[in-house]
Amino acid sequence: MNPTAVEDLSFLFDKDGFFINPEQWDIALAQRIAHSEDMGEMDDLQQELLLTLRDEFQKFGAVTALSHICHLNGLEADCLHQLFRSPRQAWRIAGLPNPGEEAKAYLA
Repeated sequence: MNPTAVEDLSFLFDKDGFFINPEQWDIALAQRIAHSEDMGEMDDLQQELLLTLRDEFQKFGAVTALSHICHLNGLEADCLHQLFRSPRQAWRIAGLPNPGEEAKAYLA
């Protein structure tokens, strides 16, 4: 594949833009998603945040306080806003499923 070509990964997401099969996710796929969203290569910190999001979702089955995700990584409360376009984008790249109507507003 041409490294400058944008890969169409829309088949991975539901109509609301959330991952359909979270068990198929891995960090390499996260990099592909980031590239497809014109983010370029993610750094180690961004990858750690994605892994923390996934871990917390697996523990609680819901969106965890976003500031808590940052705190767990020793960062300021708005780290997801600083390192991704939005928490919703971080959620998508982390390969997490649709969190439900109320939680979607929280990820804006």
